[in-house]
Amino acid sequence: MRVVLDTNVLVSGIHWSGDSEKILRDWFLGKFKLISSLQIIEEYVKTLASFKVPMDFKYISWWESLIVEKVILVMPKGSVNIVKEDADDNKFIEAAIEGNADYIITQDKHLLKLKEFKGIKIVTPKEFLKLFNE
Repeated sequence: MRVVLDTNVLVSGIHWSGDSEKILRDWFLGKFKLISSLQIIEEYVKTLASFKVPMDFKYISWWESLIVEKVILVMPKGSVNIVKEDADDNKFIEAAIEGNADYIITQDKHLLKLKEFKGIKIVTPKEFLKLFNE
C-alpha cells in the first residue's frame, strides 16, 4: 500500500497522540510505503519550524532525515489544478499520481471534498485507520 501524508497529519502525529500518531507508527513499522516529493518535505520542515508548538532545530533535522531516508521520493512530471481553493494542495495529488499512491491522508477540507482522484482515495486519518485495519 502506498500513501501520501498531508502536512497536517504529519505534524499532528508528531505532536499529539491519536489517529495521526497511529498512522506514523504504522509507517515506521513498515506497514505501508510513504510517497513524498521534495516540495512536500520542504513544507513538512517549514511547518515544523514555524509551528505554534516550538520544536528544537535538531529534532526537526532528525525528522527531516528520517523522512528522506524512509520515503519513496518522487518528482512529479506533470502538474494538476484540481484544488482551486488552495492551489498549494495540488502538490499532494501530483505526488500521489507520480508515486501510484492508493491514499492521500489529510485533514484538509479542500482535499477531502474531492474524495477521490484518478483512483486515489482521499481520506481522514480516522477513515484510513478504519480501512487499513479491516
